[in-house]
Amino acid sequence: MVARRVNVVPHTHWDREWYSPYQKFRMRLVDMLDAFLPMLDADPSFSHFLLDGQMAVVDDYLEVRPEAAPTLQRLAREGRLAMGPWYTLPDEFLVSGETVIRNLQTGLARATEFGGAMDVGYLPDMFGHISQMPQIFRLFGFEHAVVWRGVPNAVDRTAFMWSSPDGSTVRAEYLWRGYGNGARITKEPKELIERLIAYETLTHAAMDGRNPVVPAPMLWMNGSDHLSPSPWLGEVVAEVNDAQSDFELVITTLADHVKSGPTKDLPKWKGELRSGGRANLLMGVTSNRTDVRIAAAHAERALERRAEPFSALFLPADKWPERLLHLAWKEMLRNAAHDSICACSHDEVVDAVLVRFQEARQIGEGLAFQALRALAAQCPSAGAVIVNPSARTRGGLVELEVPGEGPAPGAQVISERPSVRGEVTFSADKLGRALQTLRSQRIDDETYINGIDIDESDAALSITLQARPYLREWLELDKIKADIAERVRARPERPITMRIAQRPTRRVVCRVEDVPGFGWQHWAGDPAAATLLPVTRDGNTMSNGLLTLVVDSERGTLALNGVTGFDLLVDSGDQGDTYNYSPPDHDIVVDAPFSVSVDVVEEGPLRGRIDVVRAYEWPLRIDDTKRARVGNTQVQIRTQYELRAGERMVRVHTTFENPCRDHRVRAFMPLATPASGSRADCAFAVPERGLRSEGGAHERELPTHPAKRFVQAGDLTVVVDGTTEYELIDGGKTLALTLLRATAMLSRIEMTYRPQPAGPPDFLRGSQMLGPVEARYAIAVGDVDPFAIADDFLLPLEVVVAPGDGDGHDSGQALSVDGVEVSAVVRVPGGIEVRVWNPSDDPATATITDGVGWVVDLRGRPVRPFENETTLRPWEILTVRMPHLPA
Repeated sequence: MVARRVNVVPHTHWDREWYSPYQKFRMRLVDMLDAFLPMLDADPSFSHFLLDGQMAVVDDYLEVRPEAAPTLQRLAREGRLAMGPWYTLPDEFLVSGETVIRNLQTGLARATEFGGAMDVGYLPDMFGHISQMPQIFRLFGFEHAVVWRGVPNAVDRTAFMWSSPDGSTVRAEYLWRGYGNGARITKEPKELIERLIAYETLTHAAMDGRNPVVPAPMLWMNGSDHLSPSPWLGEVVAEVNDAQSDFELVITTLADHVKSGPTKDLPKWKGELRSGGRANLLMGVTSNRTDVRIAAAHAERALERRAEPFSALFLPADKWPERLLHLAWKEMLRNAAHDSICACSHDEVVDAVLVRFQEARQIGEGLAFQALRALAAQCPSAGAVIVNPSARTRGGLVELEVPGEGPAPGAQVISERPSVRGEVTFSADKLGRALQTLRSQRIDDETYINGIDIDESDAALSITLQARPYLREWLELDKIKADIAERVRARPERPITMRIAQRPTRRVVCRVEDVPGFGWQHWAGDPAAATLLPVTRDGNTMSNGLLTLVVDSERGTLALNGVTGFDLLVDSGDQGDTYNYSPPDHDIVVDAPFSVSVDVVEEGPLRGRIDVVRAYEWPLRIDDTKRARVGNTQVQIRTQYELRAGERMVRVHTTFENPCRDHRVRAFMPLATPASGSRADCAFAVPERGLRSEGGAHERELPTHPAKRFVQAGDLTVVVDGTTEYELIDGGKTLALTLLRATAMLSRIEMTYRPQPAGPPDFLRGSQMLGPVEARYAIAVGDVDPFAIADDFLLPLEVVVAPGDGDGHDSGQALSVDGVEVSAVVRVPGGIEVRVWNPSDDPATATITDGVGWVVDLRGRPVRPFENETTLRPWEILTVRMPHLPA
């Protein structure tokens, strides 16, 4: 009988922050590595160690122990210490596809400094896996993945062939018992032998009686969360091998193990992995802290869709803000770690996550503004410039400041600024106080004093400050104030009048058309809206010729094109935790307000807005002993519905102060006809999902899913701001969108959908989401392009003011990309990189007008030449590198 080989992979799984904040976990990391590295260095039998596949752990340690860098580099180059390929181990569904790519690129680049990364797509603890991960791995040159959660029951082996929608395939090693099946090895060889026998028996039973991929080696992952390696590992392995002949234990690397595994006759799986059949998927992390989801989306858009493309296209190559973008992306990648972005952590951890997202967003917004100002400075004509941050040519509404008073042809006036901003009359004894207000020329963030007129007579002294939007010249205010004081002293009996005069302006909404993708257009005041059907209002009804909405004055819901019941708000109990929803045994569901008020804010003709305030009585909390909702309080929810000329969607903005604990709030959307499934935006894909999901003993079926930018079911499309949980209920008749899930604990036991804990049973405050809650989404019915309306809703046209006298063009296009979706436009050493993907089941032609360069993989290695266009497979991701922007 040939001994069954057992590949022992010593490792640790290191959550950088979770039930303790980052700095406390880092101190544990330092203590662990301080003790372990000398042991690894001194014990040749301890031949390999996997440092969790994420380079952030290395950086975290070296910030405290910089003197350890040579030791880590030597051990890595000797092949005894495996590092990378990730920078952090991300949650794949809650971050963008670009974040996934940048994470691997950053991890691989950092690992190269230590001699190279582990050549394995290591996914040990992510809460399910996106459908495009095999393609992403192949574009990095990986042929193997290692996965745990989400693998469906249809996979009946400990390995399978996993394919993306485009057909890219990797061999996936399945950690069906997790990444800690070989943790905590004792010094007793007999005990280890018994554990190996028991594991093989369990594997046989779990795979429906099949012998799992014989004669493949058994994988024994010797490690788990925050565990130090067993110093006696080499000794015990040698003793086990001497004591019996059924198993041959070998301490090895994960890369060597997966490369030695057979590939014939393996099960095949195509698409995402979101099954709870054999392990907790923990799908409730999508909805536990909606503020984190919103913050993540805003930071992603600020960097990916604004700062990077604007800086790449509108700034000279030598002005590329590499360092600032690196700092912003470092915060994004730190937050991408699954226990960070998932918010299944202590309050201090989530507080830190929100700060990182804010800082990344602030950098992104600041860089975008700088690039837009640079573009405006090149325009020869003064005035507003409209910039399109998306690749598709489009029009839309923008808000502008225009000169004059009264109505504005082709525009909708929403506010006016009069010619006199302020005026005050005072006596000579109050002069000192008045002059103290003139500390500088600046009046506000955009207005400066650029001239002073003094008019005096025997009867009065009049001082007029001329305010303008730009600082046109420096004024010596001290001399001016001295002159005024001298005039007052000469005739102190005269009243003094001081006023701020400015050019009268109006804040208007106007429609612009056909702004080219990645292009700009000087606004000349053309009434483009004249070609559109206007927004009209009749009572609680508003229409733009494409969509008609009616507000129900009793329930506060909407009817859209004759279908009633949209945006029905439903509150129910949630006795779950940050990982999973769990209804209480005795629930109270509230879906009817006790009062509704409707107020028309804007009547059109370009933009109509209706404010609806719904007042409810909600239970205050759940009594854990009774497992029932108790108490009650009144809650007012304000929702603004906005309809724009030329748009096929209604924009929804809902806000309220949440005073209640232990509950879930969802918005229900009816479907005109029942749907058998849904499609939702994800990383480089739009996976289709049915009405059912797969559950098991560890986690029962609950078909809630994440949507990054939009979800579609039947003829309904909902665009969301931030990854949002949704569910098709009532047999496919209704789409439920989760706006809030407030929970009391990090982890519980014996919940409705998950019987076992997923973490420590610690009470939290932040996860109750007490205080302000906000949700923005848009509803469209009928045949719409979801990517187009997502751009219109989430990525509006930009407005920047040109001072004039530039030497460029008032209108133009910096980059023309057609036929595909654009994921990234960045500068890299040697040129410009444009990443695109095909969001279709059919081949697509990607055209970059006048573009010449190379198709490269995700490591930047050339694949084939590119000139103007290329054909993409269905759902293919493609990166083109050009030495310069197309002429």
